[in-house]
Amino acid sequence: MDFGIGYFPTADAVGPGELARLVEERGHESLFFAEHTHIPASRESPWPAGAELPRKYSHTYDLFVALTAAAAATSRLRVGSGICLVVERDPIITAKEVASVDSLSGGRFEFGVGAGWNREEMENHGTDPRTRMRLMQERVEAMKAIWTQEEASYHGEFVDFDRIWCSPKPAQRPHPPVLIGGNGPTVLDRVLAFGDAWFPNYMPEGRGIFDRAAELRARAERPIDFMAMSAPADAAVLERLQAAGCRRAVHWVPSAGAGAIERELELWETAIAELTGER
Repeated sequence: MDFGIGYFPTADAVGPGELARLVEERGHESLFFAEHTHIPASRESPWPAGAELPRKYSHTYDLFVALTAAAAATSRLRVGSGICLVVERDPIITAKEVASVDSLSGGRFEFGVGAGWNREEMENHGTDPRTRMRLMQERVEAMKAIWTQEEASYHGEFVDFDRIWCSPKPAQRPHPPVLIGGNGPTVLDRVLAFGDAWFPNYMPEGRGIFDRAAELRARAERPIDFMAMSAPADAAVLERLQAAGCRRAVHWVPSAGAGAIERELELWETAIAELTGER
């Protein structure tokens, strides 16, 4: 099992390039950045993790600018979106950005995608929350066409274009891994339809995660990875994830100064060492 770090890159915390160098130097496999284009001030949509939405949600750098900084500052670290809100993005532009980061990084990009939870946020981008899952699938499918076809076309309910040229193509073939985020009731259907991995948030006590990982394995007719975002710094949890076939566990560090981040990294590394018997 590989081990990664999740981060909300904000202007008042350690920068994405500096953090990426630190994470790579300490031997971690990957670094994932969160995305929110904005947070509506109405705050009508409840935050799934609690009542008080952390400030970092409305202060993140642009996702692909942060990813470029992280990729440029490192040579081995895999960099990814955790997650990219594709229902708020033009698929042709996003396909270009994904391919550009993957090409410039030498094939180190991981494309985590999701539909998001903030309905007002997606509505501000012209997205109807009721159809966001179908929209997400079409946009990802359209991007795959752009990455894999020299002259790409796509015709769907929400996405429609005919015969375009769009390069560079990604360094990874056929394209960077598409990691489907989410813990909702129909998420496995989306993973099986157009994902290379399921990338849910680890819930307290592993609520639903392990049974659904087993269901995914039973239903899959092709190789599909199981990964976990929001893994706690707990060796017992990591051992259970590993036994369930989890390929990558990702732990959030705070959007803060170097000292606070290093303390959280030490907790994560201690849990990993306990799991691997290196402590």
